[in-house]
Amino acid sequence: MQISELSDRSGLTVQTIKFYIRQGLLPRGSAVSATRAEYGPAHLERLRLIGALREVAGLPVAAIRTIVTAVDDGGSGLHDLIGTAQHALGGAPAEGPRPGAVPPDPDLRAAREDVDALVRELGWRAAADAPARDLLAAAFVSLRRLGFPVTLADLRPYVRAAADVAEHEIARVDDAAPRARTVQSLLVSTVVYERVFTALHRLAQQDAAARRFAP
Repeated sequence: MQISELSDRSGLTVQTIKFYIRQGLLPRGSAVSATRAEYGPAHLERLRLIGALREVAGLPVAAIRTIVTAVDDGGSGLHDLIGTAQHALGGAPAEGPRPGAVPPDPDLRAAREDVDALVRELGWRAAADAPARDLLAAAFVSLRRLGFPVTLADLRPYVRAAADVAEHEIARVDDAAPRARTVQSLLVSTVVYERVFTALHRLAQQDAAARRFAP
């Protein structure tokens, strides 16, 4: 198909498609003349992935480039691909350090050490520079500053829920599917279903409170 048809089928302007090509997010089409190139289904699929990463996840161009580069790297395994996508999807909180950096705030540094100890105790194989470590450390700091101690007993229900959800999500990943589809699956699980989980948590909390406290 020509770029005009690719534009019609993707819902994107020709200018936007050309911008993605210049930014290295979309491969160039196959040249058939000095002024014309042909595009195929893979280009349309890539545009859908880019659209999801921009519109659903709200990622900047640089983060999207990191992900699509990993998608195109056939030498890396799915574990590495998922790790790369998570780094791009889940940056450190605004008040926190860069993922893997030493936190300057002593409270945050202590919380990060607690998170690392928790991950070791659980036996979870999570990268040392995983952004989620810093997100969890920031949450620990907030809880402690509000007067709520963080103990394993308090965390255990959340740990079980997180592990169950993660097992469910990874079990649904088809390792024979195209790598771009794996990233889309992760995007849905991480960005959209986290909102579903938050909403369900709040509804369940209301139900539990009603059953315990309502007349």
